[in-house]
Amino acid sequence: MDLPSFLWLWKIAAWSMGLSVTAYGILATTGIGMSYLRAKKSPRPQWLRPLHYTIGIILVSLVILLLSIGLVGTIGEYGSLGHSPHLIAGLTVVGLVLISAVSATRISAKRPWWRQVHVITNAILFLALAFVSWTGWDVVQKYLN
Repeated sequence: MDLPSFLWLWKIAAWSMGLSVTAYGILATTGIGMSYLRAKKSPRPQWLRPLHYTIGIILVSLVILLLSIGLVGTIGEYGSLGHSPHLIAGLTVVGLVLISAVSATRISAKRPWWRQVHVITNAILFLALAFVSWTGWDVVQKYLN
């Protein structure tokens, strides 16, 4: 494709990735807080769960935005996908975020095992975010050279 420079697209991606990692950190903090309060059998603040859900929705949105930017930018620059491990890393993150979101909506007193699915998925997501960040840095270096 004969398209203009994608530098503006990569700036949006960089900001989105930074915000995604920040959202993940907030989610980890609020999730650990809810777990701690549940273990102590203490009441949780009214705002904690809605905040956790809201930041979760923001993370899902950011990850979908990043997926879109990656697909459009890569196809626009190269004409095809699969030029680096970043595609697999990105798709893994998207899948894990979606599993995490779905499992969060399923957690209940009748189905407590969904909480374990949610927590394990998010632990794996930590590693996947590190890997997608590393492979993304390599991709950015290709575009800058």
